[in-house]
Amino acid sequence: MASLDTNTQARLRLVRERIAQAAHAAGRDPDEICLVAVSKTFGPALVQEAIAAGQTRFGENYLQEARVKMGELARFGSHEAVQWHFIGPIQSNKTRELAESFDWIQSVDRLKDAQRLSRQRPQGRPDLQILLQVNISGESSKRGVPPQELARLALEMAALPRLRLRGLMAIPEPSPDPVRQRAAFAGMRRLFERMREQLGEPAPGRSAAVDTLSMGMSADLEAAIAEGSTMVRIGTAIFGART
Repeated sequence: MASLDTNTQARLRLVRERIAQAAHAAGRDPDEICLVAVSKTFGPALVQEAIAAGQTRFGENYLQEARVKMGELARFGSHEAVQWHFIGPIQSNKTRELAESFDWIQSVDRLKDAQRLSRQRPQGRPDLQILLQVNISGESSKRGVPPQELARLALEMAALPRLRLRGLMAIPEPSPDPVRQRAAFAGMRRLFERMREQLGEPAPGRSAAVDTLSMGMSADLEAAIAEGSTMVRIGTAIFGART
């Protein structure tokens, strides 16, 4: 096995350098941008390597795989510092396990799922942080809220107890063209700004405002950051190609 310095640690360093360079090019502070390492299909040993390299936020698409990984990491003794983000499609019959296991759910796109997550979040746990997934490219094969329905859904979800609506997430249609990449991300930024105006400041006793725009992956993080992303989700550039 390659050493940590030539594998996960080096890849993480390169990704962080890309984020910093993109932020500076856009006149932004790199500290404004959170990195979520997408660890789906990769085993707990690689996640542990990433934790040892200073990474604390991880994204998972598959509930059962994630729960096995969480259990294995608990044996390593470093799981308490980890923040888990669910970024896959939500199945209604799995919402209880999602509410019990994750810190963030980035892929909420139906009110009934949000209502179930709200009811099923365990007492004693911090509020579940959620993002609304937007189908910004209008692809029939992808989940997500149509942009024209976003305002109504945001108001309904922001009122639910035990949840904290933090912002928006999107996975635009892939394109190698930076102009097309930026166009989709710019559309997301406009929706995000509109939602912030709509919801305003958090209600008394609710500490977090709408502050998170999750967009950008290994192939397009520069375009996403140029258009205002505050959270990028990076898998391949950290862990390598999936087989």
